[in-house]
Amino acid sequence: MPIKLDRELPVLDILRKENVFIMDNKRANHQDIRPIRFLIVNLMPTKETTELQLLRLLANTPLQINIDFLYMRSHHSKNTAKSHLETFYKTFEDVKDNYYDGLIVTGAPVETLRYEEVDYWEELCQIFDWAKSHVYSTLHLCWGAQAGLYYKYGIPKAPLPQKLSGIFAQTIEAPSNPLVRGFDDMFMAPHSRHTEVTRAAIEQVEHLEIVASGKEVGVSIVASKDLREVYSFGHLEYDRGTLDWEYQRDVKAGKEPHLPSHYYINDDPSQAIPMQWNLAATTFFSNWINYAVYQETPYLLEQLGESAGI
Repeated sequence: MPIKLDRELPVLDILRKENVFIMDNKRANHQDIRPIRFLIVNLMPTKETTELQLLRLLANTPLQINIDFLYMRSHHSKNTAKSHLETFYKTFEDVKDNYYDGLIVTGAPVETLRYEEVDYWEELCQIFDWAKSHVYSTLHLCWGAQAGLYYKYGIPKAPLPQKLSGIFAQTIEAPSNPLVRGFDDMFMAPHSRHTEVTRAAIEQVEHLEIVASGKEVGVSIVASKDLREVYSFGHLEYDRGTLDWEYQRDVKAGKEPHLPSHYYINDDPSQAIPMQWNLAATTFFSNWINYAVYQETPYLLEQLGESAGI
């Protein structure tokens, strides 16, 4: 949360230069406060696991957040009980008249398919289009980030020589970006994907800024300059054991996967898994909630529709 200070205090300029978020008393006195509303489009097969991972991070704020989960009606889920979806999830038809402060679009295990071959692609495009006038800021994760960039800008994905799996170092490229306030110059994050979006393609879009990248992972975090679009190609939300679960699953399936890089102690799956990304994950999600959503979204969410001319 921001620090409230007298607007005439001399150190304010120094704090701003150091990227510390402060709010002068005039602005604070005119703030309206209400619960913020999030919609999570959960495309992951193990939906309950993803729910838990995201809710842990979203709950790490003093703000009251009301959350709706959404699933694709055009896709049959093999790993989540129908009763769970019918009880705890909504469809696009249920929410299309609602407005949200934030939207999260998760990853999905469909990277090897062309976007148009994904059975729910048309429905997802409908949600992307709707979000322009009904959501203030959208956070796209992994395949969801690739899909969002393809839908909005026609940026294609490119196959990797082998699956990128492990915990990798990333470097901050845009230290003044609010999404990485409180970060060190370098941070660790999980990645688990077969494809990438190239730097050259992203740099063609003036509206986008590369926030972080890594030698082994390429571009890691991208955001529009107004923070209404945020793209994270990694999985900061992953638990300690998620990559291990994926690796063991692929071993049992006979896929002969490579060991996740920089993950197990001594590259030995029988040994412990050190947690290396929790601070980065907590800081990133808190920053998105605070700077991209809470501080910017209108008090009356219906004004999103008015500004879009609907």
